[in-house]
Amino acid sequence: MRKRAAALCGAAVVMAGTFTAVPAEASASGTTASVRTAPLAWKDCATDNYPTLQCASLKVPLDHRRPHGKQITLALSRVPHTAKTYQGPLLVNPGGPGGSGLTLAGFVASSLPEKVAAQYDVIGFDPRGVGASKPALDCRPGHFDPVRPDSLPATPAIEKANLDRARSFAAACGKKYAHLLPYISTTSAVRDMDAIRQALGAKKLNYFGYSYGTYLGAVYAKFFPERVRRLVLDSVVDPTDVWYEANLNQDVAFNDRHRAFLAWVARHDAAYGLGTDPERIEAKWYAMRSALAKKPAGGTVGAAELEDTFLPGGYYNGYWPVLAEAFAAYAKDGNAEPLVEAYEDFGAVDTSGDNGYSVYTSVQCRDADWPRDWRQWREDNWAVYAKAPFMTWNNAWYNAPCAFWPTESRRPVNVANGKLPPVLLFQATGDAATPYEGAVTTHRLLARSSLVVEEGGGNHGITLSGNACLDEHLAAYLSDGTVPRGHGEADAVCEALPDPKPAAAESAAAKKAAKAVKGASKGAPASSNGSALHGLLGFRG
Repeated sequence: MRKRAAALCGAAVVMAGTFTAVPAEASASGTTASVRTAPLAWKDCATDNYPTLQCASLKVPLDHRRPHGKQITLALSRVPHTAKTYQGPLLVNPGGPGGSGLTLAGFVASSLPEKVAAQYDVIGFDPRGVGASKPALDCRPGHFDPVRPDSLPATPAIEKANLDRARSFAAACGKKYAHLLPYISTTSAVRDMDAIRQALGAKKLNYFGYSYGTYLGAVYAKFFPERVRRLVLDSVVDPTDVWYEANLNQDVAFNDRHRAFLAWVARHDAAYGLGTDPERIEAKWYAMRSALAKKPAGGTVGAAELEDTFLPGGYYNGYWPVLAEAFAAYAKDGNAEPLVEAYEDFGAVDTSGDNGYSVYTSVQCRDADWPRDWRQWREDNWAVYAKAPFMTWNNAWYNAPCAFWPTESRRPVNVANGKLPPVLLFQATGDAATPYEGAVTTHRLLARSSLVVEEGGGNHGITLSGNACLDEHLAAYLSDGTVPRGHGEADAVCEALPDPKPAAAESAAAKKAAKAVKGASKGAPASSNGSALHGLLGFRG
């Protein structure tokens, strides 16, 4: 996954040569019947950090094939343009699926160069089922309450306990939301996006998505290519392996990223005192895990909760100092207090997290086929665990409700597209949540796309996070459509920012940003861009 810049720029680009039709429920042009909507009634919903933020709501059909049938409500946000030159709405999405995008509009508008942001209405939205949109899903409140069964199914009893949790969650969703689940999907969400475009009075849409938001954007572009003006995809989902295979691929990448964190701890032995050998430090981490499986820290942090706590470090290295301090305190002194605090900041799931997980499973289980025979899950995950133990089984149980999901699944959308204007992709070579190969695949499938690579970077979500080289490409594209054009996998390469220092000043801000995930619609913290962004993007997306 960590290819050198020379290799990135040296291979020939292969353009997609064949395209399949969009799914049967869409016409060839992607159009559906629509209902004329009243103008959006924008109201002030300013926060301390985003004083010009406005909010509105939009009713859309639950089933877009029945535009006069049951309606649901989408929550929208806006930072209006201020320049004479107006380039239309820029719709933003933080990923997930299940992420709230209301505050992301304020973040993007304030993080882009002022001259660029002033030319757009930056529009955020909570996708159907999410956050302030109505109805909002919460299938089984408290599903992640501690202490959960050990994620490692080392005995039949532990495996049964985890399977019972997965079955119970799927059954609760089916019982509570049987009328909604068939319509909680990526394809329904992209039709909502087009309804937002119509309500804004725009002929074309500009779009900027992170993580799962890249797949959402690519599917929108497949359905409505003539309505895409600008398309930015950051940390790109591989659209050819959604979603079962994607999670197995993530497991290997997260294991690599966790080891990068442990190597960083080894380089800073003076600060953490855990030694200079990454392998011995890794052994200490797994010893901590084993101890917590037997006796949870503070009665709340067992083995599964420990994994939840350290997973965010695979998304963003700004969290590493906080996590290293908690690790060292427990491993050296048996002091569990920092570990419990880190769990509360990074791993604990509140009501908004329950909502996000409910939408996450609803979308992913509906979007694509998942094995219904648990024996295949068992075989595949033990095989991956043998080489990548860090998150394999935790991730398997996170997605396991899809083995028992009460609605039938669809086939993924083939996003291959030769009808778009220039598209801009961003990807770090060491991203664990959306491994590098997915960006290369998407670059190939979107015929006029350009790929900007952060060489040596491992964070997930890389633009507007402090790397000036990346942000210059983003600003140029949003200003006038300029994209780099190379001759290989990458059209442009930016060097990654350095890893953080121990006890970095950003550590406290990083903790606050993690807490903002639980209430992102209330406003991001006034901290560094990296921490603020990753607080809004959240984890698992």
